[in-house]
Amino acid sequence: MEPHAATLKILDRLIGFPTVSADSNLGLIGYAEGLLQDAGFHTQRMPNTEGGKAGLVARLGADGPGGVLLSAHSDVVPVEGQTWTRPPFRLTREGDRLFGRGTTDMKGFLAAMLSAAGRAGNISQPLMLAISYDEEVGCRGIRQMMPEFAALGWQPDLCIVGEPTSMQPAIGHKGKAAYMARCRGVAGHSSMAPRYVNALHLAADFLAALRQEQQAFATGGVLDEAYDVPCSTVHAGRMQGGVALNIVPDHASLEFELRHLPQDDPDAFLARLRQSADGIIAPFTASHPEAGIEIEVSNSYPGLAMVADHPAVARVAALSGSRQITKVAYGTEAGYFAQLGFPTVVCGPGDMEGQGHKPDEYLSVGQLGECDRMMDRILTQLTPV
Repeated sequence: MEPHAATLKILDRLIGFPTVSADSNLGLIGYAEGLLQDAGFHTQRMPNTEGGKAGLVARLGADGPGGVLLSAHSDVVPVEGQTWTRPPFRLTREGDRLFGRGTTDMKGFLAAMLSAAGRAGNISQPLMLAISYDEEVGCRGIRQMMPEFAALGWQPDLCIVGEPTSMQPAIGHKGKAAYMARCRGVAGHSSMAPRYVNALHLAADFLAALRQEQQAFATGGVLDEAYDVPCSTVHAGRMQGGVALNIVPDHASLEFELRHLPQDDPDAFLARLRQSADGIIAPFTASHPEAGIEIEVSNSYPGLAMVADHPAVARVAALSGSRQITKVAYGTEAGYFAQLGFPTVVCGPGDMEGQGHKPDEYLSVGQLGECDRMMDRILTQLTPV
């Protein structure tokens, strides 16, 4: 199924913008803004606090509630350290494959929604678009955009976040919270180590508490068999501390994360960890009151939990042509839109596991064509008879 020629042309331009999360996306945003304004949309930029990046929202059609919101992020993951056999920031078509960084995640969907905007001239119900930044580094951009976005007062009947799902409606994913535990010990010469407080020992005890939390999630917590890992998961990714072997370390840090089912409360998880930290420190408080463990949240985003029988799910299944309903392992921005009360489903072209974030990332021509057909059906629904 061949995509629209306009979609391929737009995708070619989008891939040419090297919008790695560490860099600016303003070139891409300016290009998209021009397309949308030429198509008659009212647009609004939402710059980040530093001014080097921006989100973009756009609307066409009648004022008031209703309509469809389409959402995509503009940033991509880096290519450094990967072996590419094709230029990552130039669209290359070979047979049924469209190669380039971001083709699957998720400039293919972005191209399809911008192409659809160009065909939306006579709709009566609203068509709304949201383009974010810094999704690949923990959905940071959409979180900054949310206050301005909420102030718009939009009330769509449906929100589609176009992450790669092989065009299957996805109704759920886990949320994520990232943390840093900073352990303060008391330094001294290692020959008299028992007189001091080893911060690495505190970190090790705290790591044991994290493993107990994981065990509790796995054996006594909520389970959802729709996920490959059916429970919430706790992961420790990095521990650092100490200066030299003959010095009792007075500092250590531990970075960890929680990927949680929507039913599990990250605030309750954090409260339990702080209670565990107090217990670890308790033996030292009288003799070494300066010892301690502080836990801070460095980033978070919400999960998504749409009920399978919600009318919006059936609508997206009809729009996409897929009867298969799924849940995805990776996080998306969908939870933020759901928190605003929007019926939200994740559905887009490509396969994250097989194609996303990999060298020689590609999107099949057929998948992009299916996405264009979904956009055509959306426009039909928004167009007066």
